[in-house]
Amino acid sequence: MEVKIHNDITPQLRAPIMVAGWPGMGNVGLGAVNYLRRQLNAEAFAELDMSELFAPEAVVVKDGIAGSFSDLPSHTFYYVREPELIISESAAQVAGPGGVNIMSKMLDLAEKLRVQTIYTGAAFAVPTEHREPIRVLCAANRTPVRDQLAAGNVEVLTQGHISGMNGLLLGFAGLRRIDAACLLATMPQYAVNMPNPKSSKEIINVLRKFLQVDLDLSEIDQAIDKTDQMMEAIETQIRTAFAQMEPETEETTELGQVEEEKVPQYVMQRIEKLFSEVQQTRSQDKATELKKELDKWDLYRFYEDRFLNLFKKPHDKNPDV
Repeated sequence: MEVKIHNDITPQLRAPIMVAGWPGMGNVGLGAVNYLRRQLNAEAFAELDMSELFAPEAVVVKDGIAGSFSDLPSHTFYYVREPELIISESAAQVAGPGGVNIMSKMLDLAEKLRVQTIYTGAAFAVPTEHREPIRVLCAANRTPVRDQLAAGNVEVLTQGHISGMNGLLLGFAGLRRIDAACLLATMPQYAVNMPNPKSSKEIINVLRKFLQVDLDLSEIDQAIDKTDQMMEAIETQIRTAFAQMEPETEETTELGQVEEEKVPQYVMQRIEKLFSEVQQTRSQDKATELKKELDKWDLYRFYEDRFLNLFKKPHDKNPDV
């Protein structure tokens, strides 16, 4: 595994900040990093070759001829000259020794480019509804970094753990004496498998404050409007279905123990749990149970694409042949 520099050109920066993102709950951290990269017109300059960690699952066919393998997950590095910024954007989380190796290569590059501080982003799932304001919390590998964020009105995470590479980077960077912090934006616990641009935006707001950059947020605001409309429609549909349920059934007895305004959250948590179980086990029985749950609340139309995607292979962009 190695970092390949495009055209042997290394950005000539004095003391850049690095912002890194990986996929995770709600795609919150990676969504923030991706938006920042696009709005600042960052230029790709290097790529971490992760091919040894992933096996091809399909080939691309055109006019009956099998050509290249379908795309493997990428990990690309970008740079911005003003402000001096390195952006690390990865399409896959990697656990175990492979993940440790990725961290090592990333930090080798960071040291080579004289990176002083690294920020990552992640989601902090809490039992809340989508209308509730988003909070941003932080954890850092050094007290001065934590205190600087706290002085910027970022709430300090007093205890807990940060799973995945978004969190592990703090520890690995600390071993290299590189300052690092993770920004965690709250999101509804029941929607961890749905993109959450509202939470991503709050991480962006913190980053643009510390990077002292102006960004056009209209695109992400449009995404937030669409997500909010969908979430509101789902919650309204659940409330309507709950009000129409026949009394004294097993379902109403169970839901009767939940405060009425919290019924949508309770139901969506159960749906998200079933989605997770189907994704992990590929169980046909669980898939049938999930479909029945969606039909019961008349929610299948909202989740149809996501439900069908459960049965597609990760890199299945063309029909199997």
